[in-house]
Amino acid sequence: MTTTSPAELDTADPRRYEHLSRIRLEDPRAVQRAADSRRRHSGLVQGRQNFVVAADHAARGALKVRQDAGAMADRRSLLDRLQIALANPQVDGVLASPDVLDDLLLLGALEGKLVFGSMNRGGLPGLVNEIDDRFTGHTAEALNKIGADGGKMLTRICFEDPHTTSVLENTARAVDSLADLGLIAMVEPFISRITDRGIVNDLSADAVIQSVAIAQGLGGTSAHTWMKLPVVEEMERVMASTTLPTVLLGGDPSGRPDEVFATWEAALSLPGVQGLTVGRTLLYPEDGDVAGAVATAASLLKGHPVEEGAAR
Repeated sequence: MTTTSPAELDTADPRRYEHLSRIRLEDPRAVQRAADSRRRHSGLVQGRQNFVVAADHAARGALKVRQDAGAMADRRSLLDRLQIALANPQVDGVLASPDVLDDLLLLGALEGKLVFGSMNRGGLPGLVNEIDDRFTGHTAEALNKIGADGGKMLTRICFEDPHTTSVLENTARAVDSLADLGLIAMVEPFISRITDRGIVNDLSADAVIQSVAIAQGLGGTSAHTWMKLPVVEEMERVMASTTLPTVLLGGDPSGRPDEVFATWEAALSLPGVQGLTVGRTLLYPEDGDVAGAVATAASLLKGHPVEEGAAR
Protein backbone atom coordinates (compact mmCIF):
# COMPACT_ATOMS: atom_id res chain seq x y z
CA MET A 1 0.00 0.00 0.00
CA THR A 2 1.34 3.44 -0.94
CA THR A 3 0.24 6.59 0.85
CA THR A 4 0.69 9.91 -0.93
CA SER A 5 -0.74 13.15 0.43
CA PRO A 6 -2.49 15.44 -2.09
CA ALA A 7 0.16 18.06 -1.43
CA GLU A 8 2.81 15.62 -2.68
CA LEU A 9 1.02 14.83 -5.94
CA ASP A 10 2.81 15.92 -9.07
CA THR A 11 -0.19 16.21 -11.36
CA ALA A 12 2.07 16.97 -14.32
CA ASP A 13 3.84 13.61 -14.02
CA PRO A 14 2.19 11.07 -16.35
CA ARG A 15 3.86 8.25 -14.39
CA ARG A 16 2.50 9.19 -10.98
CA TYR A 17 0.24 6.14 -10.82
CA GLU A 18 2.48 3.74 -12.71
CA HIS A 19 3.15 1.87 -9.47
CA LEU A 20 -0.52 0.83 -9.34
CA SER A 21 -0.11 -1.04 -12.64
CA ARG A 22 3.04 -2.69 -11.31
CA ILE A 23 1.33 -3.84 -8.11
CA ARG A 24 -1.63 -5.19 -10.05
CA LEU A 25 0.76 -7.10 -12.32
CA GLU A 26 3.17 -8.48 -9.75
CA ASP A 27 1.17 -8.60 -6.51
CA PRO A 28 -2.59 -8.49 -7.09
CA ARG A 29 -3.25 -9.82 -3.58
CA ALA A 30 -2.03 -6.47 -2.30
CA VAL A 31 -5.56 -5.11 -2.82
CA GLN A 32 -7.01 -7.53 -0.28
CA ARG A 33 -4.15 -6.95 2.15
CA ALA A 34 -4.80 -3.21 1.96
CA ALA A 35 -8.48 -3.82 2.64
CA ASP A 36 -7.72 -6.11 5.59
CA SER A 37 -5.37 -3.60 7.23
CA ARG A 38 -7.52 -0.54 6.63
CA ARG A 39 -8.81 1.38 9.65
CA ARG A 40 -12.61 1.47 9.51
CA HIS A 41 -14.91 4.47 9.94
CA SER A 42 -15.82 5.22 13.55
CA GLY A 43 -19.51 4.56 12.93
CA LEU A 44 -22.80 6.22 12.03
CA VAL A 45 -24.62 8.32 14.62
CA GLN A 46 -27.86 10.27 14.61
CA GLY A 47 -27.30 14.01 14.36
CA ARG A 48 -24.09 13.81 12.36
CA GLN A 49 -24.75 13.91 8.64
CA ASN A 50 -22.34 11.97 6.46
CA PHE A 51 -20.44 13.19 3.42
CA VAL A 52 -19.62 10.60 0.76
CA VAL A 53 -17.93 11.37 -2.56
CA ALA A 54 -19.29 9.41 -5.53
CA ALA A 55 -17.01 8.08 -8.28
CA ASP A 56 -18.83 5.28 -10.04
CA HIS A 57 -19.97 7.14 -13.17
CA ALA A 58 -17.22 5.95 -15.52
CA ALA A 59 -18.16 2.29 -15.04
CA ARG A 60 -21.36 3.02 -16.98
CA GLY A 61 -19.43 4.83 -19.68
CA ALA A 62 -20.81 8.12 -18.34
CA LEU A 63 -17.77 10.40 -18.67
CA LYS A 64 -19.56 13.71 -19.27
CA VAL A 65 -19.48 16.69 -16.91
CA ARG A 66 -21.47 19.71 -18.08
CA GLN A 67 -20.49 20.18 -21.75
CA ASP A 68 -17.24 18.19 -21.61
CA ALA A 69 -18.05 14.72 -22.99
CA GLY A 70 -14.77 13.20 -21.80
CA ALA A 71 -14.21 15.01 -18.52
CA MET A 72 -13.91 11.80 -16.46
CA ALA A 73 -11.94 9.82 -19.04
CA ASP A 74 -8.50 10.44 -17.50
CA ARG A 75 -8.13 8.02 -14.57
CA ARG A 76 -5.06 9.85 -13.28
CA SER A 77 -7.01 13.09 -13.02
CA LEU A 78 -9.90 11.31 -11.30
CA LEU A 79 -7.56 9.78 -8.71
CA ASP A 80 -5.92 13.17 -8.12
CA ARG A 81 -9.32 14.72 -7.47
CA LEU A 82 -10.50 11.87 -5.25
CA GLN A 83 -7.38 12.05 -3.11
CA ILE A 84 -7.85 15.80 -2.67
CA ALA A 85 -11.48 15.25 -1.63
CA LEU A 86 -10.75 12.34 0.71
CA ALA A 87 -7.94 14.25 2.40
CA ASN A 88 -10.55 16.59 3.88
CA PRO A 89 -11.30 15.10 7.34
CA GLN A 90 -14.94 16.11 6.97
CA VAL A 91 -15.37 13.74 4.02
CA ASP A 92 -16.63 10.51 5.54
CA GLY A 93 -16.10 8.20 2.60
CA VAL A 94 -16.49 7.21 -1.01
CA LEU A 95 -18.91 5.42 -3.33
CA ALA A 96 -17.10 3.84 -6.25
CA SER A 97 -16.91 0.99 -8.73
CA PRO A 98 -14.56 -1.94 -7.99
CA ASP A 99 -11.67 -0.66 -10.10
CA VAL A 100 -11.68 2.76 -8.44
CA LEU A 101 -12.01 1.32 -4.93
CA ASP A 102 -9.08 -1.01 -5.58
CA ASP A 103 -6.93 1.94 -6.69
CA LEU A 104 -7.91 3.93 -3.59
CA LEU A 105 -7.15 0.99 -1.32
CA LEU A 106 -3.68 0.63 -2.84
CA LEU A 107 -3.13 4.37 -2.42
CA GLY A 108 -4.06 4.21 1.27
CA ALA A 109 -6.73 6.85 0.69
CA LEU A 110 -9.56 5.10 2.57
CA GLU A 111 -8.24 5.07 6.13
CA GLY A 112 -11.08 5.77 8.53
CA LYS A 113 -13.56 6.22 5.69
CA LEU A 114 -16.97 4.80 4.86
CA VAL A 115 -16.81 2.60 1.76
CA PHE A 116 -19.74 1.93 -0.55
CA GLY A 117 -19.47 -0.17 -3.69
CA SER A 118 -21.42 0.29 -6.90
CA MET A 119 -23.33 -2.89 -7.78
CA ASN A 120 -25.24 -2.48 -11.06
CA ARG A 121 -23.46 -0.78 -13.95
CA GLY A 122 -24.97 -2.65 -16.92
CA GLY A 123 -27.48 0.00 -17.97
CA LEU A 124 -25.18 1.88 -20.31
CA PRO A 125 -26.46 5.24 -21.61
CA GLY A 126 -27.88 4.77 -25.10
CA LEU A 127 -27.87 0.98 -24.91
CA VAL A 128 -30.84 -0.57 -26.71
CA ASN A 129 -31.97 -2.20 -23.43
CA GLU A 130 -30.59 0.48 -21.09
CA ILE A 131 -33.27 -0.05 -18.44
CA ASP A 132 -32.12 -3.67 -18.05
CA ASP A 133 -29.48 -2.44 -15.60
CA ARG A 134 -27.77 -5.66 -14.64
CA PHE A 135 -25.52 -6.17 -11.64
CA THR A 136 -22.07 -6.16 -13.18
CA GLY A 137 -20.11 -4.55 -10.33
CA HIS A 138 -19.73 -5.36 -6.66
CA THR A 139 -21.59 -8.25 -5.08
CA ALA A 140 -22.56 -8.25 -1.41
CA GLU A 141 -19.97 -10.97 -0.78
CA ALA A 142 -17.20 -8.96 -2.47
CA LEU A 143 -18.10 -5.88 -0.45
CA ASN A 144 -18.08 -7.83 2.79
CA LYS A 145 -14.68 -9.31 1.91
CA ILE A 146 -13.06 -5.88 1.59
CA GLY A 147 -14.73 -4.53 4.72
CA ALA A 148 -17.07 -2.14 2.92
CA ASP A 149 -20.06 -0.55 4.66
CA GLY A 150 -22.60 -1.13 1.92
CA GLY A 151 -23.55 -1.22 -1.72
CA LYS A 152 -25.43 1.16 -3.97
CA MET A 153 -27.83 0.27 -6.76
CA LEU A 154 -29.44 2.50 -9.37
CA THR A 155 -33.09 1.48 -9.76
CA ARG A 156 -34.78 3.10 -12.75
CA ILE A 157 -38.48 2.33 -12.97
CA CYS A 158 -39.75 2.74 -16.51
CA PHE A 159 -43.40 1.81 -17.02
CA GLU A 160 -42.93 1.64 -20.81
CA ASP A 161 -40.11 -0.92 -20.59
CA PRO A 162 -40.73 -4.60 -19.70
CA HIS A 163 -37.23 -4.89 -18.23
CA THR A 164 -38.43 -2.89 -15.22
CA THR A 165 -39.81 -6.03 -13.59
CA SER A 166 -36.42 -7.73 -13.58
CA VAL A 167 -34.77 -4.49 -12.41
CA LEU A 168 -37.04 -4.47 -9.37
CA GLU A 169 -36.48 -8.17 -8.71
CA ASN A 170 -32.69 -7.86 -8.98
CA THR A 171 -32.69 -4.83 -6.69
CA ALA A 172 -34.73 -6.75 -4.14
CA ARG A 173 -32.27 -9.66 -4.25
CA ALA A 174 -29.37 -7.25 -3.77
CA VAL A 175 -31.10 -5.64 -0.79
CA ASP A 176 -31.54 -9.10 0.73
CA SER A 177 -27.95 -10.18 0.10
CA LEU A 178 -26.59 -7.01 1.69
CA ALA A 179 -28.95 -7.25 4.66
CA ASP A 180 -27.90 -10.86 5.28
CA LEU A 181 -24.35 -9.56 5.83
CA GLY A 182 -25.39 -6.52 7.84
CA LEU A 183 -24.41 -4.11 5.05
CA ILE A 184 -26.25 -0.97 3.95
CA ALA A 185 -28.29 -1.12 0.74
CA MET A 186 -28.20 2.38 -0.75
CA VAL A 187 -31.02 2.39 -3.31
CA GLU A 188 -31.17 5.22 -5.87
CA PRO A 189 -34.64 5.11 -7.46
CA PHE A 190 -36.06 7.10 -10.35
CA ILE A 191 -39.22 7.07 -12.40
CA SER A 192 -37.72 7.10 -15.90
CA ARG A 193 -39.30 7.95 -19.24
CA ILE A 194 -38.40 6.95 -22.80
CA THR A 195 -38.03 10.09 -24.91
CA ASP A 196 -36.47 11.05 -28.23
CA ARG A 197 -33.45 12.13 -26.16
CA GLY A 198 -33.12 8.68 -24.61
CA ILE A 199 -33.95 7.64 -21.04
CA VAL A 200 -34.81 10.68 -18.93
CA ASN A 201 -35.47 10.67 -15.18
CA ASP A 202 -38.64 12.44 -14.03
CA LEU A 203 -37.55 14.91 -11.35
CA SER A 204 -41.00 16.12 -10.37
CA ALA A 205 -41.81 15.71 -6.69
CA ASP A 206 -44.69 13.33 -7.45
CA ALA A 207 -42.43 11.06 -9.53
CA VAL A 208 -39.68 10.99 -6.89
CA ILE A 209 -42.27 10.19 -4.20
CA GLN A 210 -43.62 7.34 -6.34
CA SER A 211 -40.11 5.98 -6.87
CA VAL A 212 -39.47 6.06 -3.11
CA ALA A 213 -42.74 4.25 -2.39
CA ILE A 214 -41.73 1.44 -4.75
CA ALA A 215 -38.04 1.22 -3.87
CA GLN A 216 -38.34 1.23 -0.09
CA GLY A 217 -40.55 -1.86 -0.27
CA LEU A 218 -38.01 -3.98 -2.15
CA GLY A 219 -36.46 -6.98 -0.43
CA GLY A 220 -37.44 -9.03 2.58
CA THR A 221 -36.37 -6.34 5.04
CA SER A 222 -35.71 -2.62 4.94
CA ALA A 223 -33.69 -2.67 8.16
CA HIS A 224 -30.45 -1.89 6.30
CA THR A 225 -31.89 0.13 3.40
CA TRP A 226 -31.12 3.79 2.67
CA MET A 227 -32.52 6.01 -0.05
CA LYS A 228 -30.28 8.07 -2.35
CA LEU A 229 -32.45 10.83 -3.80
CA PRO A 230 -32.16 13.92 -6.02
CA VAL A 231 -32.86 17.36 -4.61
CA VAL A 232 -36.08 18.51 -6.26
CA GLU A 233 -38.77 21.11 -5.69
CA GLU A 234 -41.11 20.35 -2.79
CA MET A 235 -38.40 18.32 -1.11
CA GLU A 236 -40.41 18.46 2.13
CA ARG A 237 -43.08 16.28 0.50
CA VAL A 238 -40.43 13.88 -0.76
CA MET A 239 -38.90 13.40 2.68
CA ALA A 240 -42.36 12.92 4.20
CA SER A 241 -42.69 9.78 2.05
CA THR A 242 -40.06 7.72 3.90
CA THR A 243 -38.61 6.92 7.31
CA LEU A 244 -35.44 5.46 5.76
CA PRO A 245 -32.13 7.31 6.16
CA THR A 246 -31.67 9.37 3.01
CA VAL A 247 -28.62 10.84 1.32
CA LEU A 248 -28.83 13.49 -1.37
CA LEU A 249 -27.24 13.05 -4.78
CA GLY A 250 -25.76 15.74 -6.98
CA GLY A 251 -26.10 14.52 -10.57
CA ASP A 252 -24.47 16.19 -13.57
CA PRO A 253 -23.90 19.76 -12.34
CA SER A 254 -26.04 22.49 -13.84
CA GLY A 255 -26.78 25.99 -12.70
CA ARG A 256 -24.56 28.31 -10.70
CA PRO A 257 -22.55 26.67 -7.89
CA ASP A 258 -23.97 28.99 -5.23
CA GLU A 259 -27.50 28.07 -6.29
CA VAL A 260 -26.70 24.35 -6.17
CA PHE A 261 -25.19 24.63 -2.70
CA ALA A 262 -28.21 26.63 -1.51
CA THR A 263 -30.63 23.90 -2.61
CA TRP A 264 -28.48 21.29 -0.83
CA GLU A 265 -28.40 23.35 2.36
CA ALA A 266 -32.19 23.66 2.40
CA ALA A 267 -32.69 19.93 1.80
CA LEU A 268 -30.11 18.97 4.44
CA SER A 269 -32.26 20.66 7.09
CA LEU A 270 -35.14 18.22 6.53
CA PRO A 271 -35.85 15.29 8.88
CA GLY A 272 -34.40 11.99 7.72
CA VAL A 273 -31.66 13.46 5.53
CA GLN A 274 -28.46 11.71 6.56
CA GLY A 275 -26.04 13.61 4.32
CA LEU A 276 -24.63 14.01 0.83
CA THR A 277 -23.39 11.48 -1.71
CA VAL A 278 -22.11 13.74 -4.47
CA GLY A 279 -19.55 13.25 -7.24
CA ARG A 280 -19.14 15.33 -10.37
CA THR A 281 -20.26 18.63 -8.88
CA LEU A 282 -17.41 18.52 -6.36
CA LEU A 283 -14.76 16.56 -8.24
CA TYR A 284 -15.09 18.66 -11.41
CA PRO A 285 -16.11 22.17 -10.28
CA GLU A 286 -16.22 24.92 -12.89
CA ASP A 287 -13.35 26.83 -11.27
CA GLY A 288 -11.20 23.69 -10.90
CA ASP A 289 -10.88 24.12 -7.12
CA VAL A 290 -11.77 20.65 -5.83
CA ALA A 291 -10.62 21.35 -2.28
CA GLY A 292 -12.72 24.52 -2.16
CA ALA A 293 -15.86 22.86 -3.50
CA VAL A 294 -15.51 19.99 -1.03
CA ALA A 295 -14.98 22.40 1.88
CA THR A 296 -18.06 24.39 0.92
CA ALA A 297 -20.22 21.26 0.74
CA ALA A 298 -18.85 20.03 4.08
CA SER A 299 -19.79 23.31 5.72
CA LEU A 300 -23.46 22.63 4.94
CA LEU A 301 -23.65 19.38 6.91
CA LYS A 302 -25.23 19.18 10.33
CA GLY A 303 -23.10 17.82 13.15
CA HIS A 304 -19.85 18.37 11.26
CA PRO A 305 -17.34 20.71 12.87
CA VAL A 306 -16.73 23.41 10.26
CA GLU A 307 -13.13 23.43 9.17
CA GLU A 308 -11.40 26.76 9.71
CA GLY A 309 -11.56 28.81 6.54
CA ALA A 310 -14.29 26.72 4.89
CA ALA A 311 -16.38 28.77 2.50
CA ARG A 312 -20.14 29.15 2.86
